[in-house]
Amino acid sequence: MFQYLSFRAAMAVIFSLLISMVFGKNIIAYLRRKQVGETVRDLGLHGQKEKEGTPTMGGLIIISAIVIPTLLFARIENVYILLMLISTIWLGLIGFLDDYIKIFKKDKAGLSGKFKIIGQIGIGLIVGCTLYFNHNVVIKEELAKAQQIPVEIALKNHESGITTLPQYAKEETKSLKTTIPFVKDNQFDYTWIVSSLGIHSRKLAWIIFIPIVILIVTAVSNGANITDGIDGLATGTSAIIGTVLGILAYLSGNTVFADYLNILFIPNSGELVIFMAAFVGACVGFLWYNSYPAQVFMGDTGSLALGGIIAVFAIAIRKELLLPILCGVFLVENVSVMMQVGYFKYTKKKYGEGRRIFKMAPLHHHFQKMHMHESKIVSRFWIVGIMLAVLTIATLKLR
Repeated sequence: MFQYLSFRAAMAVIFSLLISMVFGKNIIAYLRRKQVGETVRDLGLHGQKEKEGTPTMGGLIIISAIVIPTLLFARIENVYILLMLISTIWLGLIGFLDDYIKIFKKDKAGLSGKFKIIGQIGIGLIVGCTLYFNHNVVIKEELAKAQQIPVEIALKNHESGITTLPQYAKEETKSLKTTIPFVKDNQFDYTWIVSSLGIHSRKLAWIIFIPIVILIVTAVSNGANITDGIDGLATGTSAIIGTVLGILAYLSGNTVFADYLNILFIPNSGELVIFMAAFVGACVGFLWYNSYPAQVFMGDTGSLALGGIIAVFAIAIRKELLLPILCGVFLVENVSVMMQVGYFKYTKKKYGEGRRIFKMAPLHHHFQKMHMHESKIVSRFWIVGIMLAVLTIATLKLR
């Protein structure tokens, strides 16, 4: 049974749910005993003071529920799985340091923003260099249809983890192509940006590709961090995004579906479905304790890791240009803060008095200031997230 991708993915979901729900309860009790509680700044929001002392650093539950099932059910030698595990632990450690400084060192500022950015740039470099230079990271230009492989055989091979066949191994090529929405051929090549360099463009494309990877990882991880402001918002939104990414990974790693949808077929990327199954299970399981009224907060330990995982995963399956749609909730939350800060500084310089666009940023606090209950805000953000998820999948055929 363990040779089948679908079975291992199902087991990953079950185990991640068990770990986050069963062992999560013990971790929460431990955090409470150690008085690892949230220190809440008084922002004048309804119900804010009641959250004082709620255990934080619950991201440890999420990370455990992702890593353990992945180690149990995924092929660890797979380059994509290794990359996801490194990214998860790396960003989790950055968030853990931030939470540790806030709680145990009594420094509300936490880890310096400069060090956070350095950490995010570091993992961005690792991801970018791996995806660019590693010889196992390839795509196939010719798909199952061109090889006249029967659908039944292709699906069976994929389920068994066989994604390459000797007769067309020569078609595996290093490429910086990625999926782009609303375009006829559904593909974009990063080498086009440096095409003016002529014959050297392909060799120098990493100069463009790696900074783009760093930018995406930093933006999405910070977006998830900002979104984690009310009970269940970041957790539920991440579960929705993760479900779509898991579907896209399955399609990209399957010769038949990739050919039908005219998207890039990425050998061995199907294994990522198991990782994402654990990710979704961890988020849903954590939501059991994180939904309103929250018994635990994920802290930066969880939020930075969730955002980073989403970014790295999307880049690995060549779907990063779909993130502005799929991660629309994170994007709007991020943009609302930038708009608020930028407009405040501009008006203060021009009029001598800072003015605001929103009652409070990020956006979910704006609705709280309008006396909307936070459970209603979260539910409506989830609905928007589901709509964006459906649109993201639809873009595969909207050209």
